[in-house]
Amino acid sequence: MKLAQRIQNVSGSLTLEITSRAKKLRQEGFDVINFAAGEPDFDTPEFIKEAAIKAIHDGFTKYTPSSGILELKSAISRKFKNENRLNYNPSQIVVSCGAKHSIYNLIQVLTESGDEVIIPSPYWVSYPEMVKLAEATAVILRAYPNENLKINISCLKQAITSKTKLLILNSPSNPTGVVYNPDELKEIAKVCIQNKILVISDEIYEHLIYDGQSYTSIASLGKEIYDLTITVNGVSKAFSMTGWRIGYLGASEEIACAVSKFQDHSTSNPTSISQKAAFAALEAKNSWLKKLCLEFEERRNLMLQCLDNISALSYIKPQGAFYVFSDISKLGLDSHTFVKRLLEEENVALIPGEGFGMENYVRLSFATSKDKIKLGMERIERWVKQLLKKS
Repeated sequence: MKLAQRIQNVSGSLTLEITSRAKKLRQEGFDVINFAAGEPDFDTPEFIKEAAIKAIHDGFTKYTPSSGILELKSAISRKFKNENRLNYNPSQIVVSCGAKHSIYNLIQVLTESGDEVIIPSPYWVSYPEMVKLAEATAVILRAYPNENLKINISCLKQAITSKTKLLILNSPSNPTGVVYNPDELKEIAKVCIQNKILVISDEIYEHLIYDGQSYTSIASLGKEIYDLTITVNGVSKAFSMTGWRIGYLGASEEIACAVSKFQDHSTSNPTSISQKAAFAALEAKNSWLKKLCLEFEERRNLMLQCLDNISALSYIKPQGAFYVFSDISKLGLDSHTFVKRLLEEENVALIPGEGFGMENYVRLSFATSKDKIKLGMERIERWVKQLLKKS
């Protein structure tokens, strides 16, 4: 059997591969510390579960409109207005099976062969692969440690050609945790407006932001950039609902209609029960998000304190999300070898920077308990010291 060329060009997900390997080792009885996880370790809040259970008992188990129920789209519209200063009518919103699904749909609808998509490095592993599946070209925009691995405006301008269709912006970032401030976003918006480049703003980690910072959506900075931006978000990270698979986007009527039509002929609607649960999450007036953010900030601080004891590893201080992106170049190992050996020799799972476009880095997730962070970091410190002694 000959597979389609488009799938042969696509790489598997390193994050899912390592996470699966770590889970398998744990099932086999190994004491694995998982710093590879891309999801909160907290259970979904009870009030959200109750809303889902009620939906089941009420018989809300049939097809819904492909783009989501009006009740949920209205709640998303209110969320955008109240939290992000963005005015998206329900008709401008499409609910999908996770934020990843929303981004995949957008890239399929907006790009094709001959188009170029600018992706700042380091990037989330799926962005370039999604572009390949649309038969467009990913243009990787290099970032520099002395600029906190953020977009360099001069480099952005140089990367733009007549074929540039789209820029993917992720703030807070996976894998670095960096957050773009309003002035930085204004500079990016100015370039996109001047060159009429569309922006996918992936804001899935917006509620996980630290050190007293406030969050800014790039589309809120004026009508011109609002018209060019598609804002993507979801309930997975903020409400610990990764398995419920609900993401959403806000866009122009034209783009929202196109995405809805594309979804009509692929997945159809997101799960009806999950939509009711997501509605409860977005409408709730509770302290869940504040507690979640505070806990992750404490975990981040603990992991950074431990990393400070390992002189061979450096990092960019994350301002959001739940990852630390660490430079391993002083150890003389590529990221894949580093991660493979650490898992085999110390039972600690990380994600290699190779999949994020940065070979000399690894990603550590602090989406696990403080006790496990302490134990895992002790193992890493011991292993790195042994490695340095042998070199």
